[in-house]
Amino acid sequence: MKAPSANGAWASSKPPLLRFLDECHDKFATDEAGAVADYIPELSKANPAHFGISLATLDGHVYEVGDSKIPFTIQSMSKPFVFALALDTLGAARVESAIGVEPSGDPFNSIRLNSDNHPFNPMVNAGAIACSGLIHEAKGDDAFEHIREALGRFAGRTLGVDEAVYASESATGDRNRAIAYLLRTNAVLKDRVDSVLDVYFRQCAILVTARDIAVMAATLANRGLNPVTGQQVMTPYAISRTLSVMTSSGMYDYAGEWIYRVGIPAKSGVGGGILAALPARLGLGSYSPRLDSHGNSVRGIRVCEALSSHYDLHMLNRSDDARTSIIADYSIGQNPSRRSRRPHERDILATHHEQVRVIELVGTLSFSNVDYVSRQLASKPRPQFVIFDLHRVTSLTRAGARLVAEEFRELAAHNVTVIIAGVKRGSREWNIIREWTGSLKNVRDFYLLDTAIEWAEDQLVYRHGGSIDFHETTELSEQPLLAGLSKEELADLGEIGTIRYYKSGEKIIAAGSPATSIFFLRSGAVHVTLPDGVRLATLTAGMAFGEMALIEPMRSADVFADISASALEVSLENFERLRKQHPHASGRIMRNLAQLLADRLIVANNRIDVLTAH
Repeated sequence: MKAPSANGAWASSKPPLLRFLDECHDKFATDEAGAVADYIPELSKANPAHFGISLATLDGHVYEVGDSKIPFTIQSMSKPFVFALALDTLGAARVESAIGVEPSGDPFNSIRLNSDNHPFNPMVNAGAIACSGLIHEAKGDDAFEHIREALGRFAGRTLGVDEAVYASESATGDRNRAIAYLLRTNAVLKDRVDSVLDVYFRQCAILVTARDIAVMAATLANRGLNPVTGQQVMTPYAISRTLSVMTSSGMYDYAGEWIYRVGIPAKSGVGGGILAALPARLGLGSYSPRLDSHGNSVRGIRVCEALSSHYDLHMLNRSDDARTSIIADYSIGQNPSRRSRRPHERDILATHHEQVRVIELVGTLSFSNVDYVSRQLASKPRPQFVIFDLHRVTSLTRAGARLVAEEFRELAAHNVTVIIAGVKRGSREWNIIREWTGSLKNVRDFYLLDTAIEWAEDQLVYRHGGSIDFHETTELSEQPLLAGLSKEELADLGEIGTIRYYKSGEKIIAAGSPATSIFFLRSGAVHVTLPDGVRLATLTAGMAFGEMALIEPMRSADVFADISASALEVSLENFERLRKQHPHASGRIMRNLAQLLADRLIVANNRIDVLTAH
């Protein structure tokens, strides 16, 4: 095992995935098959030895190998991004009225339209020129800047243009002119051909690196959310439709073979780049200018084939198990809130604990996962409250969200209150859930699971005849720590203490300070937290806090007043006098403290058992 480094992290060799990419680079760098594109003269100047690989994960980490920072022109890899931009800029109806979505089976620069005299799809030149025409139709002279800025958002940085390649492509682009005039003749293009082609030639000459296209691909794989910048670049609708066409047509007349062997939506460019976007997984970018007869990078294809085969990444070979979506399923009898309860409250909750069911979920809430959760929920008697803890949920599909909403409606019909925990208000997951459940009256939400459980416990207490009066003043005889003391002993304790009053939010005890007294809460509520903000307990009238002063010299946690509160503070010095005056009382208090600590340990072990059981 490696020793820890100076900053505390474990010194390690390269991560396995980076080692794999290194091995691919070393192995395929010797493959000299194919030739650099020369039909655009400026492209022929590319160094055939250049070879870079980059892979971006959906949490924003980017691996880079070889010539990953060498700039080259994006060429046809711009097509999926401009198609997505057209969908978002003009709307699906307008775009789909001009461009088809069927594979052509022809080379990328074929001068042929479909039976409607429209381009077969946006991944061939005819369809890409039509997309540029649509953007020009909407943005006029600002069309190219609109495209360049959009591609920059995908890459997470401002992208430049290779003016030499643009000029070379414009000077030799007669075949694309023929395609454009054919589109103009069939009313697919509305604006002047030379204006539209100027946009198209410039977009193809945008400069990127293998790293850029890995991030761009990861943004496609992440439903339009750039995992590096956190920016929502395009709508999920536009992204899903773009990935669909990439799957069927992204690799031109090699598309069928590609999806059969590699199984990852991809797009190539004659500049030597290939991008591959595996939805919900990763984005891959490679650069090597030697092309095969289909116009695809030879080494880039080999990298994609190796990655897909080695890690079994074919998108149609998924084996997710819906049963892994539930990490824990329990009642509050097994895992109550951290709030200390008075005896009558504890009795009610012990009797009716099965009326609050907690289901902790993990991973992606997809259609199949939510269906499994709903069946598990129906497998036991219906409770009064169901808490869904989503803080370990990484994503929520729209199908899953709709099924969640339908389950919530079913629960509402049976007067079951649904409580959502672990989702921040305003987050993507929260917005999706509320989109489908906003009209339901039986749904509550709390960010912390413990707060959600505490609220459900309060409702149970109210429903079953109990009461929780924070402003009621309690007696020392109600304190569990003082159980068994005589009236005389309690009276003497009361006389040696001082009644303190606290405002809401006031800090009563500070972690790290000397432990010099014990507090007996008379009214109100307080909460105990660790210095890092983790809440340990909520205490109400009739409970003691700071009692660890009896066995520890320093405070280990902060205590704050939740609402206005009052407490009897007894200094350790005065407590020592009481111990000498009433030895029996001192021994009883220490036994009570031992029992309270044992009870807390049992609750903690129950929490661990609940999690490990699942």
